[in-house]
Amino acid sequence: MNYYILSLIWAITLPACMAIHGLYNFGQPELFYKKNNCKPIPANLLLCHDIEYTEMRLPNLLGHETMNEVLQQASSWIPLVQKQCHPDTRKFLCSLFAPVCLDDLDEPIQPCRSLCESVKHGCAPVMSAFGFPWPDMLDCERFPPDNDLCIPPAGIDHFMPVTKEVPRVCDACKEKEENDNEIVDNLCKNDFALKIKVKEISYMNGDTKIVPETKSKTIYKLSGVTERDLRKTVLWLKDGLQCVCDEMNDINASYLVMGQKMDGHLVITSLKRWQRGQREFKRISRSIRKLQC
Repeated sequence: MNYYILSLIWAITLPACMAIHGLYNFGQPELFYKKNNCKPIPANLLLCHDIEYTEMRLPNLLGHETMNEVLQQASSWIPLVQKQCHPDTRKFLCSLFAPVCLDDLDEPIQPCRSLCESVKHGCAPVMSAFGFPWPDMLDCERFPPDNDLCIPPAGIDHFMPVTKEVPRVCDACKEKEENDNEIVDNLCKNDFALKIKVKEISYMNGDTKIVPETKSKTIYKLSGVTERDLRKTVLWLKDGLQCVCDEMNDINASYLVMGQKMDGHLVITSLKRWQRGQREFKRISRSIRKLQC
């Protein structure tokens, strides 16, 4: 199983591989045969860094036994949190990926069933819109009722925060009004310009990795990019886990991507959803045809 494959597009934004594997059967004694260790929550566990507690339990409630496995799997869910489909999404996910670790408590504290149900109610429709059902392994019936020791939903006072942090938009995905000369200038500044459809999206070391569908690729410009680079094209959006790209919100759509070759990687500097017939893309097509740098 490839831990990295995501498709999202939550664009950039939902994981293609949202299957969570290794989930323990809650309440089964096998979970407690292994000694649970308290581990500091590392700074690169972006999903759960800087939450209300600082130490997590390993193995966690999803059966991950190493921190590397936690990091690989948790990154897939950051786009869902960025969608802000429910105020408790991060709280719910972190209760599973990085459960609070208390020295004087042998058994892990699970999320309450009501917490799962409220997050599912807000986020399952968002996931469904991108073709991803709520995972069976997060069936809310697995979690204890609220009268047990468990993590409850936020109080009603916390459901509508006065201020809500707005995720930063990735620089490559910001809307830009450009005239024909500026479009040509932008094309000339970059090493490649491709029209693509997305096959896979994943996250590695905080960056977004985009693999286009081979047959969908149309090449408008190449400079310093070799046949080897294009044999299996991989595009990178720098710091993609730290920002959102709502431009890329449909895995079936086509996109115009431009960028530069940096340290052997094809790095995206501009990304636009290609909408056939739209005036802006008619202008872009004209500019590409008469391109002279």
